[in-house]
Amino acid sequence: MTTAAHRPDDTILYLDAISVSFDGFKALDGLSFYVRRGELRAIIGPNGAGKTTMMDVVTGKTHPDIGQVIFADRVDLTRLDEARIANLGIGRKFQKPTVFETQTVFDNLELALAGDRGLWAALFFRLDPAQRQRIDQVLETVRLTDHRHRLAGHLSHGQKQWLEIGMLLMQNPQLLLVDEPVAGMTDEETQRTAQMLKEIARSRSVVVVEHDMAFVKSLDCRVTVLHEGAVLAEGSLATIQANERVIEVYLGR
Repeated sequence: MTTAAHRPDDTILYLDAISVSFDGFKALDGLSFYVRRGELRAIIGPNGAGKTTMMDVVTGKTHPDIGQVIFADRVDLTRLDEARIANLGIGRKFQKPTVFETQTVFDNLELALAGDRGLWAALFFRLDPAQRQRIDQVLETVRLTDHRHRLAGHLSHGQKQWLEIGMLLMQNPQLLLVDEPVAGMTDEETQRTAQMLKEIARSRSVVVVEHDMAFVKSLDCRVTVLHEGAVLAEGSLATIQANERVIEVYLGR
């Protein structure tokens, strides 16, 4: 188990002995690990290992029975609701993309920027030059510059995933949680997504939950394996793939 004594000073997220039970089933069982600032981290594990519940706890959707989730070395997220956690600078990308399909790519990013102003204010929101530049930067990051005027509903599945990541980036999160981003993508889109997430992690922390081991390999980052609600192993993918216990419960032979 990771303890506070082993936690480095540049930690952005620290889960400390988190336990969650649903009708007697322990979804998380003393889960402890940390993520550093500017780190790209992959979370893997079999179905039921606790990956989604972990993200639910970090974002305030689920409150743990015991334990703490410390963000930016100062805030216990378990005491806050979802809206306050999002406003602190934590963005979550679910597996299924949710974009405004009848709006253009550019408009989706503009709406994401104006999203915290309320409906009435958003209707009359006007971009200033710095905000337009910000949208241009995000369009470049998510590989959608050439599609800025396309309706989001006309994008491919992979492009919709990228657009939703872009919408989260418009909020300038310190920590981005991404759930199975390459499910349903083509091989080319998968490769471009890996490069995109590596670029994003240069300026913020990114945690990716994923099953596709080829994609995890392309991320070239530290990997945490969950099993039965706790950390089974942690390290480079090569280290993980050589771990006998991980092979037994997840990877197979």
